[in-house]
Amino acid sequence: MKLPEEYAEPAGCEPQGSGELECVLSELFLILNKVLLISVDRWLGVTSPGVVEKLGCSNLPLSPRQRELCSRKSVLLPGIQEGARLGVAECQRQFRHERWNCSTNQQVPVFGHELTSGTKETAFIYAVMAAGLVHAVTRSCSQGNMTECGCDARLRGGGSAAEGWHWGGCSDHIQYGTWFSRKFMDHTVKNMSTSRSSYTPSTMNQHNSEAGRQAINRTMSTDCRCHGVSGSCAVKTCWRTMAPFERVGTYLKDRYEHSVQVTERSKRKTKRKDQRRLHVDKHQLIFLNKSPNYCLEDRRRGIAGTRGRRCNRTSTGPDGCNLLCCGRGYNTHVVRHVQRCECKFVWCCYVHCRRCESMNDMHTCK
Repeated sequence: MKLPEEYAEPAGCEPQGSGELECVLSELFLILNKVLLISVDRWLGVTSPGVVEKLGCSNLPLSPRQRELCSRKSVLLPGIQEGARLGVAECQRQFRHERWNCSTNQQVPVFGHELTSGTKETAFIYAVMAAGLVHAVTRSCSQGNMTECGCDARLRGGGSAAEGWHWGGCSDHIQYGTWFSRKFMDHTVKNMSTSRSSYTPSTMNQHNSEAGRQAINRTMSTDCRCHGVSGSCAVKTCWRTMAPFERVGTYLKDRYEHSVQVTERSKRKTKRKDQRRLHVDKHQLIFLNKSPNYCLEDRRRGIAGTRGRRCNRTSTGPDGCNLLCCGRGYNTHVVRHVQRCECKFVWCCYVHCRRCESMNDMHTCK
């Protein structure tokens, strides 16, 4: 099978002597990984325009394995779509001021080259999409939309009588959402290593997906309701609840900022016994390749560049014109805004408003 040019694997293996067979097998393994990634990640296309209206697993851009799972658990279809929507929206919210702003395509794969580039951005995409799927499916369980899952009953009846509280209410059952997310998104990879020197694109993505699922658990909180006479809090009923997805996104953005570069399996030159094997925590995001600067448009790689992007002339952050425009300078436009203002209710019965105009400067990258 010939891969499209943008998915081709760069030469990273130099066979010598007895290592030639191992080298060829390694290259073949990486090519198969690329094919799997292209197939499995088509599910993100459920966010594309028009797909939601075609309800039904057979009409969604899924891999054969995902389509089979979707058909067996079709009640989860709205959760799959909502999970993809949550992930894409939060990715774009977190990176709205960055050079890479998590832009999407109208066709599958919606994230284009970033799904297979092995960069920090790839890591964030996989983490936030896995977290979005857990969040959406778990919320659907808690709302009673499915018969095979509901609230987390394991906590009921426990608590501390001495401290005046007990578990009750409806704790979010993230275990089911996490199980479904793994089943739906991950390849079957046995004995996944936690060493920095033994990753493939597939195992990197699976690690980051799991880090995204763990983010749901790590951002959960305990909510309580008071019971007692005249508003006293003699007894409290408490339950575990997921954080708003925006908070999960903020947590993952921090993980992105502190992500760890690992070594791709095919690029290891030697296998020294004394080679340092640094441990990677399961909550960390990892990446294989350094990111481009995203300054200039590169259609082959799906990079939009920053030309025409709106910037903030006075900001020193990533949205500032100096950083966002990559030193190319910016254009200033005067924009007229017209809106209703000074609205008053007039008896009876209508609202009277003035028409207000304002002139504002807008700066865009050259």
